[in-house]
Amino acid sequence: MAELPVKASEQSRLRVFLDSDVFYMFRKSPVAVVSTVVFATLVLAAVFAPLIAPTNPFDPASLNLMNGFTGPMAPNAFTGESFLLGTDDQGRDVFSTILYGMRVSLFVGVAAVLLAMVLGITLGLISGYVGGWTETIIMRTADVQLTFPSILVAMLIFGVAKGITPVEYRDQMAIWVLILAIGLSDWVQFARVVRGATMVEKRKEYVEAARLIGRTPYAIMLRHILPNVLSPVLVIATISLALAIIAEATLSFLGVGAPATQPSLGTLIRIGQGFLFSGEWWILLFPAVTLLTLALSVNLLGDWLRDALNPRLR
Repeated sequence: MAELPVKASEQSRLRVFLDSDVFYMFRKSPVAVVSTVVFATLVLAAVFAPLIAPTNPFDPASLNLMNGFTGPMAPNAFTGESFLLGTDDQGRDVFSTILYGMRVSLFVGVAAVLLAMVLGITLGLISGYVGGWTETIIMRTADVQLTFPSILVAMLIFGVAKGITPVEYRDQMAIWVLILAIGLSDWVQFARVVRGATMVEKRKEYVEAARLIGRTPYAIMLRHILPNVLSPVLVIATISLALAIIAEATLSFLGVGAPATQPSLGTLIRIGQGFLFSGEWWILLFPAVTLLTLALSVNLLGDWLRDALNPRLR
């Protein structure tokens, strides 16, 4: 009998969401629907890559060098095998490499955005609520970081972190170092937005009431102010996901990102670029189109979300 109120509560929350203005705007926006479907399809394809991919392209036992440079849907001259999107110089199925490469790109992008969110929200709440020298130090640090391109900051952090990592662990830790580099280069936007929203919220009556009943500053920031500043953070996180995926691809394309044993879309594009002018265009084209589609779908979804959560545009 105790489960009935829980199920009723879940159904009521679902009904509230389905009747909300945001979901209504989502249904009425073809761009939002299409971008969500495309993004969800790519994410599911990456998650279930071991089940979808014809082969594991990074298993040396499954490779056949005789299949190298096979064109899309064309039979190989030596083995007679054909591949949907062709093969690269190692005989790896390009379709399979894209699915596995998306897993790395999405994992790095999501993990880096989560790191930037946690760091930015924490520093933004502290600077906006505490103020004084604490706010000055945090915000001046953010201003200094904003004077440098984020990709250069990420490259610097990646180089320093990789330099202090023992040589025998560099390939194993490369993905985590990449997440750290991108996350530490993108926290500023979150901190600035949360700081501004916190300075507005801390002057409202409900915060004053929380102080009067003896709430600690930590409890006020976490339980009262934070839920009211998450709307703009959600928008920034969506857009930052696309930027993080592009940053990872850029670093990998430059050879300072994902290792060859765990290639991402950026690594695949770097490999394909070396064969573009020799006629093997598919090795570069298909990973590049996948990266473009992934980043564009997230960007369009973020733009719609920004408009949907802006009360002035409703």
